[in-house]
Amino acid sequence: MGDTPLLELRGIEKRFPGVIALKDMSFSVRRGSVHVICGENGAGKSTLMKIVSGIYQPDAGEIFIDGEKVEIDSPLTARKYRISMVTQELNYIPEITVAQSLFLGDEPKTRWGSIDWKKVYADAKALLEREGLHYRPDTKLKELSVSDLQMLEIMKAVSREANIIIFDEPTSAITSKEVDVLFKKINELRAKGAAIVYISHRFEELYRIADDISVIRDGSHVATRPASQIDIETIIQMMVGRKLDNVYPEKPVRKLGETALEVKGLGDDERFSNVSFNVRKGEIIGLAGLMGAGRTEVVRTVFGLDPYTEGEVRVHGKPVRIKTVQDAIRLRIAMLSEDRKRYGIVPMRSITENTGLVSLDKFIKRGYRDAKLEKKLVDGVSHRMKVKAPNFNTQIGLLSGGNQQKVMLAKWMLCDPEILILDEPTRGIDVGAKFEIYKLIFELAQEGRAVVVISSELPELIAICDRIYVMATGRIRGELKEPEFSQEGIMRLATLGGDEN
Repeated sequence: MGDTPLLELRGIEKRFPGVIALKDMSFSVRRGSVHVICGENGAGKSTLMKIVSGIYQPDAGEIFIDGEKVEIDSPLTARKYRISMVTQELNYIPEITVAQSLFLGDEPKTRWGSIDWKKVYADAKALLEREGLHYRPDTKLKELSVSDLQMLEIMKAVSREANIIIFDEPTSAITSKEVDVLFKKINELRAKGAAIVYISHRFEELYRIADDISVIRDGSHVATRPASQIDIETIIQMMVGRKLDNVYPEKPVRKLGETALEVKGLGDDERFSNVSFNVRKGEIIGLAGLMGAGRTEVVRTVFGLDPYTEGEVRVHGKPVRIKTVQDAIRLRIAMLSEDRKRYGIVPMRSITENTGLVSLDKFIKRGYRDAKLEKKLVDGVSHRMKVKAPNFNTQIGLLSGGNQQKVMLAKWMLCDPEILILDEPTRGIDVGAKFEIYKLIFELAQEGRAVVVISSELPELIAICDRIYVMATGRIRGELKEPEFSQEGIMRLATLGGDEN
């Protein structure tokens, strides 16, 4: 049994309406190893892992655990086989507490058969303390950040004594310090003989933990190699089926216009204070900083999602008071949220419905929907954003993360915004799709739109921005112009704070 893979898949196939997601997919994972899976968005990585974890059932093929053929017909069956998964798209119930979430579906019972809530909260408290997480067991999930929710999901997965643990883009929303904690936990699990399947688009992470690397493309297995025998350039070429000479497109020369958005001394008495920045027409500025620096909180306030208590916002030189999202949209400001699932998409509705969601006034007249005009407008902007789907009636929840992101861009472009705020626009997106997103951002700036980009990936900000503001502890700590760009300079301001005057 020593050479028998702990997890083996043979000839797995999966079809959705109009889409062949997986075809003749075969690969195996050794016990006591970390097996990394690479592929473009839509290649089938998440679909494959959802089959292993019982969320989907395959249309063909076989699954073996420790040499024994098994049928995994539900997540509960997967748990019985000691399989655990951290999904890319966070699935959670906002109104339940941290403790309820940790034991959901596996609650301890009293001798009378009811849920032992006292034990639930006591065990949750002990687990949180053991893992070094600061949340209270009675905190509701809706009060947590994306980073907190991701760490909670990771802890839940590894705390269930699973033998096979799947991580689907686990670091896309957590800090570098939390990444170190995660990798330490993965190394501990590997040492105990667990089989780890790890999906990530962050190549710099792979070689820190990978034993084996598999590449899949268009739903099929391309190759599996030991991590020591394959380099990043080869992985990218296998993923996209061609050689990518540059990860970033060349930055186009643009003529900058007047100041489109100016924020002066903005504060909310709690999360940020005295924040000032501006962006001109045709310009791309970046907001850099560590997780929790206040970047997202500031742009949410500018977009009318949260209130502010001091400072002012100017649009095209005129002071404005943005109290609601509708106010922002009327001022032709758009914002792509960092949390697609919570704030961006309606998963059960179609691409067309999601794209038209904030522009209903364009094709609903006197209470009647002009379906022909809606299709024309949505098709035009979706093609421009290069949305890939069988058709635009496809449920958006069935699309890859990259294509969901393009639909979100299409939704806001239908409003014809003059100021575009993009919060982590390439989170969880593969290298090929990132390239397309960068080209779209450059095109939008060339049209004279003002673009604000928040990103935790410093090379991304350096490659696409004209200026970068760096935030730390709720304040702007410095502004860098293009000749001054460097990862070291940004991190110095983000960690040390720089000049506070």
